Amino acid sequence: MTARTTSAPARFPGAGALRETGRLFALGLDVIVLTFRRPFQVREFIQQCWFIASVTILPTALIAIPFGAVIAMQLGTLIIQLGAQSFTGAASVLAIIQQAAPVVTALMVAGAGGSAICADLGARTIREEIDAMRVLGVNPIQRLVVPRVLAMMVVALLLNGLVSVVGVMGGYFFNVVLQGGTPGAYLASFSALAQLPDLWISEIKAVIFGFIAGVVAAYRGLNPRGGPKGVGEAVNQSVVITFLLLFFVNFVLTAVYLTVVPQKGS
Repeated sequence: MTARTTSAPARFPGAGALRETGRLFALGLDVIVLTFRRPFQVREFIQQCWFIASVTILPTALIAIPFGAVIAMQLGTLIIQLGAQSFTGAASVLAIIQQAAPVVTALMVAGAGGSAICADLGARTIREEIDAMRVLGVNPIQRLVVPRVLAMMVVALLLNGLVSVVGVMGGYFFNVVLQGGTPGAYLASFSALAQLPDLWISEIKAVIFGFIAGVVAAYRGLNPRGGPKGVGEAVNQSVVITFLLLFFVNFVLTAVYLTVVPQKGS
């Protein structure tokens, strides 16, 4: 008799990536649904807000100063060459508020707060605390993930305002002091091109970026591979994945905003 050999069906090369993407999307939907389900973990939420703010507020403020200065100096040099010095302030404010502030906020929240959340949940997972919670009838997503994701969103929203203020002040200082700009013209040009929806889209971006960073960190923390070493790899993966998603979502939101909201001077 001859043994019959059966070949395994060929798998789609991107099946694993699609499966991981689906699970990540499902976790995001679970977080949204469970946010409105009681009981809400108020104490855990406050603790996470305090922790994330404590590890991100100082680095974010320190990065916002040179970020705003670089944007102001680069735009100032370009605008001087074009002979439109009166629009230096407006251009700097638009660049800082619309793009720099939410991106810097998201990078710091994801890099500091997201990595800490991923490491915490990953350690709980390999110690089988998450499985024990499920056995006891406690939903780990509602108990642990929802407060952390909401804390990331709230802190990102508040830090975005801090980065906007610090960045504009830094841009004003470097433009006026180093490039010889006129303080009155810098301040008066704010209303020339800037408008209130620019601040709204900045805050909306910060909230969405905080949600994405929290969900990705929680997903990788709940699914580590290979014990403690896998937790470290999960932390690195969560930061990289979050950065990629943030830049893509930022492009989409910016394109939608510029299409829907009419800009001044156009």
